[in-house]
Amino acid sequence: MNNLQPASVWHYFQELCKVPRPSFKTQKAQQWLLDFAKEHGLESIHDKTGNIIIRKPASAGRENAKPVILQGHIDMVCEKNNDVQHDFEKDPIDFYVEDDWMRARGTTLGADNGIAVAMALAVLAADDIKHGPIECLFTVDEEVGLVGASGIEPGLLQGKTLINLDSEDDHWVCIGCAGGINTLAQFAYETMETPAGMYYFKVGITGLKGGHSGTDINAGRGNANQLLVRFLYEEAQQNELYISSFQGGNLSNAIPREAACIAAVPFASKEQLRVRLNLFEAALQAEFGKNEPDLKLTLDSIDAPATMLKPEYATRFLQSMYACPNGVIRMNKDMPEQVDTSTNLASVKPTAGKEN
Repeated sequence: MNNLQPASVWHYFQELCKVPRPSFKTQKAQQWLLDFAKEHGLESIHDKTGNIIIRKPASAGRENAKPVILQGHIDMVCEKNNDVQHDFEKDPIDFYVEDDWMRARGTTLGADNGIAVAMALAVLAADDIKHGPIECLFTVDEEVGLVGASGIEPGLLQGKTLINLDSEDDHWVCIGCAGGINTLAQFAYETMETPAGMYYFKVGITGLKGGHSGTDINAGRGNANQLLVRFLYEEAQQNELYISSFQGGNLSNAIPREAACIAAVPFASKEQLRVRLNLFEAALQAEFGKNEPDLKLTLDSIDAPATMLKPEYATRFLQSMYACPNGVIRMNKDMPEQVDTSTNLASVKPTAGKEN
C-alpha cells in the first residue's frame, strides 16, 4: 500500500477504511471529517442533514478565481459474503492489493465513494497545488436515495462550478444521474409439516462478482437470485420439489452475489439432482465465461427442516421469481453504450408468513 500513488490519496482512503460508514449510520465518518478540518485549520460546516462542507482559501495570487466545489458522498454499500464475519457498524474494511487492484476480503470495499472523499482530502491537505477557493462537499446517505444531496440547505455553497467525484470510469465525464425506484413484492404463504422419506438439502450459488445495480448492470454478470431460481424452476419441472426457505442478496442497489435455498426431493432422486446441478453449473460457466470465473453451485445434505411451503405456494413463488425481469431493459437510442432502463432482482428473504 505504501507504494501506491498519489500517496496522499491512498493514505486518506486507508484511514477512511478504518471508519464505519453504512448509510444512515455515518456519524463516525462525519466526525472524522470535522476533526480533519480542525487539524488543518480549515473552515467546516455541518448541516442538519449530516452533510459537511470544508472550505480552503485560494493560493496566493489565485484569490480572484471562481470557487470550485469538489463533491462526493460519505456512505458506502455494505455487502458481505455469507461466510464472512463482519460488522459494518464496528469493523474496519479488510483491504489488500492484487494485480493492480485494491480489493476487500469478502466485503464491499467502499471505494464508492470513499475514493472521492480521499481525493478531496488530499487536495485540502496539499500545500503544492495552485488553486482558487475550494469547497469540498461531503454528502450523506447517497446510496439510499440521495438523501444528503436533497437536504442541502440553500445558500450554504458559494461555488458555481461543481465537480462530482462519484464517477467510476476513467476518461469519462459524468453529466447526469439516473433515477431509481424500489419495488417491494410480498407473497403470503402457508406451510406444512416436512414430508418423511425425502432427501433434504441446501443448494446455493456463490462466487459471483455482484456489483452496483446501476453502474454494472450491463457488464454481463450473473444475478444469484435469478440463477438459483432458474435451477429450482427447471428442477421442479422434472421432480417433486419441496421448498422450505430461500434467501439471497440484501441491498437494492447491489447485484446479489450469493443465494441459497433449503429444499427436498424424493430420496430416490438424490443422484439425479446432483447430476442435473453439475450440468446446470457447466451451462452457467459456458454462458457467463470470463465474466464470472468463480461461479460455483453447492449442494449439501442437511437435517429435515421443520416445515415446507405447501406445494401451491412453492409453485407460485418459483413461477413469480422465474418470470421476474432482471438486467438491462432498454439501451439509449442516441448513446448506444448507455443504459436507459434496467432492473435488479436484488433481495429475496423470508419473513413471518411472507416471502419478500
